[in-house]
Order: sequence, then structure tokens, then C-alpha cells
Amino acid sequence: MIDSFNRNAERMPLIRMRAITKVFHTDEIETHALSGVHCDIERGEFVSISGPSGCGKSTLLAILGLLDTPTSGEYFLNGRSVAEIRPDERATIRNREIGFIFQSFNLIGDLNVYQNVELPLTYRPGLSREARRKAVIEALERVGMAHRLTHYPSQLSGGQQQRVAVARALAGNPSILLADEPTGNLDSRNGEAVMELLRKLHAEGATICMVTHDARYADFAERRVQIFDGRILFEDHARPVLAPELAPAM
Repeated sequence: MIDSFNRNAERMPLIRMRAITKVFHTDEIETHALSGVHCDIERGEFVSISGPSGCGKSTLLAILGLLDTPTSGEYFLNGRSVAEIRPDERATIRNREIGFIFQSFNLIGDLNVYQNVELPLTYRPGLSREARRKAVIEALERVGMAHRLTHYPSQLSGGQQQRVAVARALAGNPSILLADEPTGNLDSRNGEAVMELLRKLHAEGATICMVTHDARYADFAERRVQIFDGRILFEDHARPVLAPELAPAM
């Protein structure tokens, strides 16, 4: 039975969404945030979702990340119907399957770099302290921040904080990284540096889905999806963006 499930999961895309709708009700107002969205994301893809403010990008990302549920439609994650996942399972699946990268970094000011990256791993039963340490160090090395283990967020630049946030998302070896406007709080130079980091992680095999309102950064992905008024207008494969000349430190 388990082997059959695994084979089915391997045949399906990592993410499959069919006719996803999301309707919000406020007093007597009905807002259709998403209207019949169909989307597949294959393992190893780098997909950008772009569009103007209020078009449904963040709502779609919240559903992808199991932070919200659709009003109707089907969503399969790793071959499993999300509708069949019990509410008490969702947090566990988010912790194991999904790495989140937020616009505001969401680092805890009272914890140093090492502790911030380790924190999600402490909620995984059976993971030893040594295993957590290995995962944290490896993740920080991948983003070039292993030399800042004992620094606190206030001692880091915005670009460095976002690198730590990426390491935190990576440490648990998730199936997919979900990035919500990861350059939104950065200047253009640091924003491009973070995008170069995401492209490097994708080249190493990471599956990434990123929401952005900036067309420059959408082009870093291998596939672009554009949303307007809750519907996918078009999707295509982007032309490769030439790597900018960047200083090594951020």
C-alpha cells in the first residue's frame, strides 16, 4: 500500500491544483480572490507568480503552504489530496514538506543566527541535537552565513537577515520552498543577491515557488505565471537572466 502511494506520488507533479477558488465574505460583501486556478509544479522547478497588488498571489501562496484552504477545487501535494489531511496533521506537514521565506524575514530578535535556523527543527520528534546541528550548519554554509552563527538579527544587514531566513527554510530539507516577496524589504542590490541565491539553490535541485510583483525578479524563475483578478492570465518560460556583478558580502 505504501509502495503504491509512493509510486503514485512520483508520477504526479509535486503540486497539482485544479479549479481552485477562494471566496472571502465580509458582512454582505463577497470577494473572489481566486477563480478557477489550475497549476502544476514539478519537482525541481523554479516558478514565479506575479501580478499587481490584490490579484490573488498571496492567497494562492497561503493555500499552497497549507496556511489557508480553498473554497472549492482540488489540491494535491506529493500525490496526496490536501482535503484529506486532518487539521492536526497540517502543522506537521508544513514543518516537514514546506520551507517558507517571508518578505519581513520573521527572525526572532532574542535568538542568534544558529538558534533561529534550528528552531523549526526542534518541533520534529526524534531528531537528535547532533542531527539538528548538522542540518543548521549545512544550511548556513549553503547561503554563505556559517560565519555568523552567534550574531543576532539586529547585528545583520537586511540582505544577511534574508539569507538566514532562507537557511531556516532549507534546514528541514523541504519538498518545496515558498517565497513571498523575498526581496520586498531589500534595496535593488541586495534583492538581486537574494535572487542569485535562489537561482543557485534551484540549480542544486531545490523546488521553488516565489510570489513577486517585480517583473525583474520574476524573470529569474524558469517558468513565469501571471495572475490578474484571481485568474491565471498566462504562463511561459523565462529567458535566463544574466548574473549581475555583485560584491560577495551583503
